[in-house]
Amino acid sequence: MRAVLALLALACAALPAGALDDPARAAARAAITRQVEALGRDDAAAAYAMAAPSIQALFPTPDVFIGMVRSSYAPVYRHRSFVFGEARDSGESGVSQEVAIQDDYGVDWAAAYSLERGADGEWRITGCRLTKLPGTSL
Repeated sequence: MRAVLALLALACAALPAGALDDPARAAARAAITRQVEALGRDDAAAAYAMAAPSIQALFPTPDVFIGMVRSSYAPVYRHRSFVFGEARDSGESGVSQEVAIQDDYGVDWAAAYSLERGADGEWRITGCRLTKLPGTSL
């Protein structure tokens, strides 16, 4: 597993990062980290607060939101490791952030987070696409 994470990190580091500046990358990663930490504490309200308004519109309460994460994003909800990879600018106020995840069962996943900067200047998560990495089984 460590070899897979190391290879993923090296591959991500070799790719161009776009026009995104370091403070924006750090702020986007901090938003993801706050949500992941909140999920680890089962703090539905704090995790929900990191979701963009478009996500909150789909899941109208923190409890509905965390229930969706538990059932559809188990590797994010509970994991052994969570390693940030490449961040890319995805528009004037958008970021795409790659994350390597190993779930509680030892299965390796790639997560592609999308974030947007709100009118208040804060980054919020607009989505997360999970892909099970080849060579792993459930």
